[in-house]
Amino acid sequence: MQGRLVPPEGERFQSFPRRRWRDEFALAAAAGLDTIEWIYDAYGEDINPIATDEGTLEIKRLCTVHEVAVESVCADWFMDFPLVGVETDRAQLRWRRLAWLMERCGSLGINRVVVPFVDASAIRNNEDFEAVAAGVNALSEWIDRCNVELHLETALSPTDFATLLARLGHPRVKVNYDSGNSASLGYPPSEEIAAYGHRIGSVHLKDRRLGASTVPLGSGDTDFDALFDALDAIHYPGDFILQAARGDTGDELQWARQNVRIARQMMQRLRPP
Repeated sequence: MQGRLVPPEGERFQSFPRRRWRDEFALAAAAGLDTIEWIYDAYGEDINPIATDEGTLEIKRLCTVHEVAVESVCADWFMDFPLVGVETDRAQLRWRRLAWLMERCGSLGINRVVVPFVDASAIRNNEDFEAVAAGVNALSEWIDRCNVELHLETALSPTDFATLLARLGHPRVKVNYDSGNSASLGYPPSEEIAAYGHRIGSVHLKDRRLGASTVPLGSGDTDFDALFDALDAIHYPGDFILQAARGDTGDELQWARQNVRIARQMMQRLRPP
């Protein structure tokens, strides 16, 4: 996850690294990582290079130089400006922002946009549920035009999430599975993947305790054995994005290397694709 390879800016746990985003390409390569999941958020929106043609050319150059890809964007902008729970006019402007972001990703060859519906942007009632179904379905044209997948990250129960997905007909609308959030909410991986495993398109790897915050990998309540067994059973074909807890400030590279090592040990149970 972008921003985890350099010290945090201010008190922000996860944000676009305004000052050192270029440095992360070399650091990712040094940590043994193949890809960075880009962040588009309110904190960095005014200088985020993904918003301009000149900026996307620089991203492409850095990807080539360091052999590190950018294949996904985490649209944290919608954590600050939720797509649900607001009046219609404001919601429409925000859905248009998502369509614009998809177009920017398409111009860069980015495969997917992860849209968070958690915390302040969580789906809390039937009105929110209907708004998300309508908003996502209305983006079908942009999905095709931009050749970009939409991956939804929600706090819904396995049954409710499966119900929502049944309303979303486009095959490129998928699930972003967040292992830490599921552990915090008490959702067993086997139940979630049984409910909608065929729609999982990406995985965020992190660890949390039940009802609590992120902790180092392997020290929380995430059942990684059950998760990887379930992903193995469905022959999950995608990648894994480390969204692990931060370590000591200034030690980001060594911390990333440690998390890469732990994650790869966990993934050894997966069959080759």
